[in-house]
Amino acid sequence: MHLSEISEAQGPSRSTGESRVLLIGNDAQFTSSLEQALAACRCSFHHAAGSADALRQIRATPFAVVITDPHACIKEGLALVDEIQEIRPEDRVILLAPNGTSEEIIAALRQRVFFCKTAPFEAREIAKYAASALEASDCPTGIEVLSAQPNWISVRMNCHELNAERLIQFFSQFQPNLPQQPREELMIAFREILNNAIEHGAQNDPTKSIHVDAIRTARAMVFQISDPGKGFRRDSIPHAAISNTPDQPIRHIEIREQSGMRPGGYGILAASGIVDELIYNEIGNEVLLIKYMPTVRP
Repeated sequence: MHLSEISEAQGPSRSTGESRVLLIGNDAQFTSSLEQALAACRCSFHHAAGSADALRQIRATPFAVVITDPHACIKEGLALVDEIQEIRPEDRVILLAPNGTSEEIIAALRQRVFFCKTAPFEAREIAKYAASALEASDCPTGIEVLSAQPNWISVRMNCHELNAERLIQFFSQFQPNLPQQPREELMIAFREILNNAIEHGAQNDPTKSIHVDAIRTARAMVFQISDPGKGFRRDSIPHAAISNTPDQPIRHIEIREQSGMRPGGYGILAASGIVDELIYNEIGNEVLLIKYMPTVRP
């Protein structure tokens, strides 16, 4: 499920006292847009003028989600995250900043920031992440950094669809100087394969984990995804479009309908049409996605 598919009609499942969102900052125009978007998602919210005011309120009142000042730098935001986690370790922080380096994005991921976004901001997107943080309050949403440097980051992620969206957003900002179009295309392919790993490899079990590497070379971006499943062989997945023969281009749709499966099955086929190389290991539970970018240098 993509984040855009989260229904605005769904309200947070937590009690009123636990489902509030705290907005930090004095940008009237952005705050007004975010208020409207949060209201559309049925999220209640309060305001804090700055970090000191936010900490005062957090000490006195539980907030499920805290959205930082969009004009504060990531370093300042992470200092606030440290203090929030000391007071209310269960709070989920959406960190906004004017800009950020790869190292700062990695630091946010290490500090278990729920969502990190650099300008430009879209109020509706941020509100949906706040709503999803409330909806998934009882689900494991861990993304653990195992190893990280500017050109290579390894993480372990709980197999929850919300984590997939969070990781995609983090990784889409991992190399900010990459050309926009190939980066966006690569993230589409990454989403498809990551969701396949969650759905088929981990059977949508949030207690299981997936290992992901994002690697930047002088001429390519590479993603490596390892899931906990038993793997597959191409002839064993007739419900996937990749298995269709030229004379039966929609055969997988018929099979999915007969099996009572949801519409879909295009993930591997779509990803293979975007990246330059898509390589599975022998048993099919580990995959490399490679997108060449000859004009880009680290």
